[in-house]
Amino acid sequence: MRISKTIAGGALAVAVAAAAALTAQSKPASPATSRQAAPNKSADARIARGAYLVTAAVCDDCHTPKKWIPGRPDPVPLEGKRLAGHLESETLPQPPALSQSWVAVGSQDFTAWAGPWGVSYAMNLTPDENTGIGSWSEATFVQAMKTGRHMGASRPILPPMPWQSYGQLTDEDLKSIYAFLRTLPAVRNRIPDPAPPPGPPPGAPAAAAPKPTAKP
Repeated sequence: MRISKTIAGGALAVAVAAAAALTAQSKPASPATSRQAAPNKSADARIARGAYLVTAAVCDDCHTPKKWIPGRPDPVPLEGKRLAGHLESETLPQPPALSQSWVAVGSQDFTAWAGPWGVSYAMNLTPDENTGIGSWSEATFVQAMKTGRHMGASRPILPPMPWQSYGQLTDEDLKSIYAFLRTLPAVRNRIPDPAPPPGPPPGAPAAAAPKPTAKP
């Protein structure tokens, strides 16, 4: 009889514990917990949106260093260098002469381009503080895309960067891109400064000054 009572008591204790666990699981989260979860979910959604936009806008085509593998029709991104820009270790020769038919040329991995504007190099978009955009604020990034100016206030952003199109994105989309870029591994890679277009060849005649317009 004593054994039966002990077993019954044990079963009752297990039932009470199980009921308590179920009650705890079904209990709605407190307002404080909900408030903490909402920002995290919002931040994750923004980063996911930014990753989608960076892929759709083919940012990797110019900003990720690549290598060519025999037998492949396209270059392969270098591991650990995503969106790190033109490699500072790569020294390029002078670009070939251009003509009216061929007005721009790209380097072997498309991270450097030459055209009427001179030579431009794809920027390091990783969050490295010294060589990337690690020191840029969200507002600075948005301003740069809206104005076509480096850091939103400096030199012009040169072709082939299509900032005119990206600047048409909403502020929220641009902030999402910025949020995603902040999640990338920081890569220390200082890109060269852009080079101005070449001047006329030695001995070439100076351009004629425009004639004054006759007054009516």
